[in-house]
Amino acid sequence: MKCFTQNKPHLTCTLRNDIMIFEFKTPHDETRQIMSDVASGKLENTNFEKECENEVCKLINAKFSKITSSGNNSIFVALSSIKGDIIIPDQGGWHGFKQIAKFLKKDIITLETDLGIINPENMDNLEFKDNSALIFTSFAGYAAEQNIKSISKYSRNNGITTIEDASAGIGDEKKLLGNCKYSDIVIASTGQPKIINVGSGGFIATNDENLLAETSLPLKLSKTNEIISSGIHEELKRVSKNLQLTLNATDYLKKHIHNTIHADKRGVNLIIKEDDAKQKTWQLKNQLPINKSGFINRCPNYNRVKTKAISIEIKNLNYNCLEKEYLDEIIKAVNNLQQA
Repeated sequence: MKCFTQNKPHLTCTLRNDIMIFEFKTPHDETRQIMSDVASGKLENTNFEKECENEVCKLINAKFSKITSSGNNSIFVALSSIKGDIIIPDQGGWHGFKQIAKFLKKDIITLETDLGIINPENMDNLEFKDNSALIFTSFAGYAAEQNIKSISKYSRNNGITTIEDASAGIGDEKKLLGNCKYSDIVIASTGQPKIINVGSGGFIATNDENLLAETSLPLKLSKTNEIISSGIHEELKRVSKNLQLTLNATDYLKKHIHNTIHADKRGVNLIIKEDDAKQKTWQLKNQLPINKSGFINRCPNYNRVKTKAISIEIKNLNYNCLEKEYLDEIIKAVNNLQQA
């Protein structure tokens, strides 16, 4: 049995009337402490922003990086650097891709996918300008990793810039996701409840030295502060372990729950096909309560899949809620619902 959690004492799940109460992910104690110390002035003469940018570059094989005020601002900076069209997957992405591209008055090209999974050869049938870009997430709908190598090879052979939103893929032990060796631009959100989780912020990274120079104004407008930078710097110390814990837990669930979409692929949530998604999502929420925001959502949903399904957001859970006993509670609730 794989180890799922770090056994941190502050990450606990509770019982109420014999029902497990799951907990929404929060920043680690060490992260909150250093952010508090910076905010109160206990730490002086710090340069967490620069240190953070250096650590991001090391982690994702980039020469250049900038900390931003949010993931959406990172997307804004990346898309503002593109002269041609913006190619967006038809599902399994992030709705901000289209919203920001429209705001920047970019022409948007929709790419047909297999429930979010990109087949680069589908771009053969598209007509787009020179200097266009494909923007996508590391995991289609958070449920299935993209074939980064094939996307990278095709795009570079055809003059397409790749922009990977690696908010959920940073720290990949296989060095495939969130890696500037494959993606031309890597962006991420570090807001709650991302893998790097400080409640706010983000970053953009690349090996193209011209990109940061050409986007100096939007970068200046999206600048964050030392408090957020200190939190990101602290969270980077454990990001690979956090991602692997989440992947392990989701893999365990996929092996024990039927009708999951992309069951054979790595992911940080699972999406279950369900014709009666509205009613059964409501039932699952009652059977698997959480202390704050929900972790059970209904599809169709562009950010997940555009078909009837239930999405269980494992990435949203505190790490002690990835213990086997809690995962088994999810399996039990879902299987009982499917058999009803």
